[in-house]
Amino acid sequence: MNIFSLIPWADWLALVCFFALWTGYALFARVWGRKKGSLIQATNRYRGYWMAQATSRDPRMLDGLITQTLSHTPSFFSSTSILVIGGLFALLGTTEKATELMSEIPFAQTTTLIVFEFKILVLVAIFVYAFFRFSWCLRLYTFVALVIGAMPSPEEFDSGKFDRKQYINRAAAMVGAAAETFNDGLRAYYFSFAALAWFISPLSMVLATLIVVAILYSREFRSEVLQILKDEG
Repeated sequence: MNIFSLIPWADWLALVCFFALWTGYALFARVWGRKKGSLIQATNRYRGYWMAQATSRDPRMLDGLITQTLSHTPSFFSSTSILVIGGLFALLGTTEKATELMSEIPFAQTTTLIVFEFKILVLVAIFVYAFFRFSWCLRLYTFVALVIGAMPSPEEFDSGKFDRKQYINRAAAMVGAAAETFNDGLRAYYFSFAALAWFISPLSMVLATLIVVAILYSREFRSEVLQILKDEG
């Protein structure tokens, strides 16, 4: 049977709006952040400061400890994503009871079993994407450790044998790439909460997605933390 004919057009429209707002905001945050400054751009400056300090330290045990600490969070979210995916697949085996439970919730739209299962599969896809981003972030932090470990000694930088600025920029760009990847995975978690509203109604999903976009924008471009990090005083 054709799945396009089995799922109502309102659900398809809500799904298109959901992914359009998600990808649209991701592109906006990347482009606008480079022009006007965002939380990730502000922290990237401090990553550059960190790597500048790393080139002057020997041994670099502190930098290795910082890298290890930073990798703990994506490791936690990566493991959590696997657990969530497993729970969602388990839910697919009890969709009849789940649909009965949803039908008892006030204002929740009644849906067919196949529509309910399709919504679960969309959630699975979101957390699979999050898992890949978090696991790649972990991989990037191993590269960061390699870059730090391969740094020449401060004496070799001071003598001019190696270009200090080149090493700082390379290492800072690697740490920044890991942070960007982690941000992508974390953003997927935010939007997964908006996708949960789809079980109530397509309109609820669109409204929840707009709320998530507003929250992300306020935190990345209007938060108090950003103002503190921007303060050069």
